[in-house]
Amino acid sequence: MRRPRGEPGSRAPRAAERATCAGPGESWSPSPNSMLRVLLSAQASAARLSGLLLLPPVQTCCLGPSKWGDRPPGGGPHAGPVQGLQRLLEQARSPGELLRWLGQNPTKVRAHHYPVALRRLGQLLGSRPQPPPVEQATLQDLSQLIIRNCPSFDIHTIHVCLHLAVLLGFPSDGPLVCALERERRFRLPPKPPPHLQPVLRGGQRLEAALSCPRFLRHPQQHLIRSLAGARPEELTPHVMVLLAQHLARHRLREPQLLEAIAHFLVVQESQLNSKVVQKLVLPFGRLNYLPLEQQFMPCLERILAREAGMAPLATVNILMSLCQLRCLPFRALHLVFSPGFINYVSGTPHALIVRRYLSLLDTAVELELPGYRGPRLPRRQQVPIFPQPLITDRARCKYRVVLMLRERWHFCRDGRVLLGSRALRERHLGLMGYQLLPLPFEELESQRGLPQLKSYLRQKLQALGLRWGPEGGDRRPGIGGG
Repeated sequence: MRRPRGEPGSRAPRAAERATCAGPGESWSPSPNSMLRVLLSAQASAARLSGLLLLPPVQTCCLGPSKWGDRPPGGGPHAGPVQGLQRLLEQARSPGELLRWLGQNPTKVRAHHYPVALRRLGQLLGSRPQPPPVEQATLQDLSQLIIRNCPSFDIHTIHVCLHLAVLLGFPSDGPLVCALERERRFRLPPKPPPHLQPVLRGGQRLEAALSCPRFLRHPQQHLIRSLAGARPEELTPHVMVLLAQHLARHRLREPQLLEAIAHFLVVQESQLNSKVVQKLVLPFGRLNYLPLEQQFMPCLERILAREAGMAPLATVNILMSLCQLRCLPFRALHLVFSPGFINYVSGTPHALIVRRYLSLLDTAVELELPGYRGPRLPRRQQVPIFPQPLITDRARCKYRVVLMLRERWHFCRDGRVLLGSRALRERHLGLMGYQLLPLPFEELESQRGLPQLKSYLRQKLQALGLRWGPEGGDRRPGIGGG
């Protein structure tokens, strides 16, 4: 009669209940804290070992050749003897009987019979009232049978036998466990060969560094090292444009890298068109950085004179970057404010954005270049740059202070230098006659609630000799937003 699979209330084994069973050449002497000694004690339950052997009893009806390898299907000529051997193994009354059924029927033994035998061995060791005696030779012979036949096992059978052998306490460094583990590793799919990193030259290393996921942790140092290892002929326009765009996008005001771009622009002047130059110049204006390279401005003036008529949008973009640096060349302004250039860009798809940029350049000429005597943007072509209330005389009389909210993203990444566009805005408002009251984000973030914020603003105004006034017709000084 078959034993029940388990009893209600059975629990998982503790760590101290792991058995130590002898392998070939070893004496059968379980350690005091082994699973086997616990199971052989008077208090041990027969179901306890069944709880340890987590696999259910092998059922002939649910095991096909795809799972157990060489086992014939249920309707084959050997189905009856094979199934009969499994029943004999499941009903064996001693480890010696298990070994006898396996050793005396070599033509009927299939791979799936060995897990059945190991599981039945575990049930016998946990049987009550007294387990059958276990001889060392029996365990050695059973181990040798499994070792000799395991090369024909499929991967599932190997996993089951390895699992049961470990639970039964066969030593992890013993012959049985080692043989099964070796077969398991042999059946694993081969590991793909390690990916060999191609040997990258300096320019390629720089390009790879810009797309490296680890780049954001130490971006400047990573780029500087890549740039230092590059030879001049390896620094192509494509690589330098990638570097310039990355610095501008991430607000990285790194002088060594910016100087390298400026030097590249000067050296490669004759090979660069204005569409590439506008991308190389972009980080200088955005990051509010005027390079030390002495030929930087003369080089740009020559490029603008040469390329102005061929790429109007690129020309205006270059001038916008120079406007943020307060380095507008008069000769280039003559070109972009000329009637021919304005008529030409009016018929292009990007006419509106060019007009806006030209309007900002015209404002910069009016406020920052009092000595300029060349052409200006016609009034009918101008686009408003500042909100209307800020450019009227009445506004200048009513609002004497403009509050400048300075957020984190208004600064370069180091947090000390305003971005070029923000610095240009504040500079122009100051030249228009407004008194600027900067509100740093660190101070604003520390205010809790509207009353505390009002008190903070009142103190700021008092420091300028002003006080909070109404927005109506009162002549007392008021404040405006910016």
